[in-house]
Amino acid sequence: MPKNPTIDAPTASVAPPRSLWLLGPALVAGVAYLDPGNVASNMTAGAQYGYLLVWIVLAGNVMAWLIQYLSAKLGVVTGQSLPEVLGTRLRNRWGRRAYWLQAELVAMATDLAEVIGGAVALNLLFDVPLLLGGLITGAVSMILLAVQSRRGARPFEFVIVGLMVIITVGFLAGVFIAPPDAAGVVSGIVPRFEGTGSVLLAASILGATIMPHAIYAHSALSRDRFGANSRTRSAGAAAEAARTETSRIRRLLTATRWDVTIAMIIAGSVNLGILLLAAANLAGVDGTDSLEGAHAALTAGLGPVVATFFAVGLLASGLASTSVGAYAGAEIMHGLLHVRIPLLARRLITLIPALLILGVGVDPTLALVLSQVVLSFGIPFALIPLVALTAQRRTLGPWANRAWTTASGIVASVLLIALNGALLWLVLTGA
Repeated sequence: MPKNPTIDAPTASVAPPRSLWLLGPALVAGVAYLDPGNVASNMTAGAQYGYLLVWIVLAGNVMAWLIQYLSAKLGVVTGQSLPEVLGTRLRNRWGRRAYWLQAELVAMATDLAEVIGGAVALNLLFDVPLLLGGLITGAVSMILLAVQSRRGARPFEFVIVGLMVIITVGFLAGVFIAPPDAAGVVSGIVPRFEGTGSVLLAASILGATIMPHAIYAHSALSRDRFGANSRTRSAGAAAEAARTETSRIRRLLTATRWDVTIAMIIAGSVNLGILLLAAANLAGVDGTDSLEGAHAALTAGLGPVVATFFAVGLLASGLASTSVGAYAGAEIMHGLLHVRIPLLARRLITLIPALLILGVGVDPTLALVLSQVVLSFGIPFALIPLVALTAQRRTLGPWANRAWTTASGIVASVLLIALNGALLWLVLTGA
């Protein structure tokens, strides 16, 4: 993943961090880029348009790098998450509650997609009924959240990274068994569309890639790991203490850039691999616009082994991403309303909508699509404050964005908001 050497801190080092223990928060937040919504979007894009939208996956990953880095930087430098910072800046009580409501709906929509994805995976692997699969997914996510609550951030990171490894192997195995056409991949790097349907899928890919809850979660994860000491800074601190703090933040931001780079390389490779797998093996095959149909097509075209890998990857995706989504939702409530509900209790509450949808027999793929529409509403509310806050010296001091970084963030935000608006328009109008 290319990096902009002008980003943030004065004289920031670009050398790799000396300690691997500094890595982790971005890998956990990066799971949001590998959730069932991403799988469905990329699989459908490859099956319907071949290699056409390879460039969209690559462009989305570059924008995601910048956005996730800015989120992490906010947590490292301020010692607060994005919801916490907004909770102190939004003075109007009703305005703060309105902001919390939209963020909460976004978190619940994300959680809905992830629980449904896990339920579908269990159904594909073990023929478990969807409702029971949703319950199992929720129960496992509660166990993962218990690890975070009782053992802290580091053990939780290890578990989520382990699931990320399973996701990577599960989704990329088929690419190595049935590799894509090299010429087709190269042709897909050239930006272009083919009709309204390809625009819709492009917007869907980006909408499933840049998720609001990933922005909220990453700032909180970085705060939990690195930001505590930044709360103790004061204008009257001794010069030596100030130099020590500056050195600490510089080192952490260097580690964060590597962390985000590794996470986005993994997430981008998996998303690209899903699209290439579908483009090479499912192009023109009917029924691949659903997870169940894609699994059936993989079974028929490449055999049960590849299809099983795909389903295992989907299961790990649902379990990991729903845990991170619940973590983000709890942080949103705490930061904006100053109310802290135990993660496990929150997990039980937010599981209800997904179980209701699975219980009444709503088509899982339709539910996934509708959840992405809800996510489109939340994109501006996360991106605009993030870019604005990280550009302010009163918020980040000498670590505020440089002009080029802020300009890049504005361009990325405008493009993402416009494409998500297009997605929303096309879905609601049936165009």
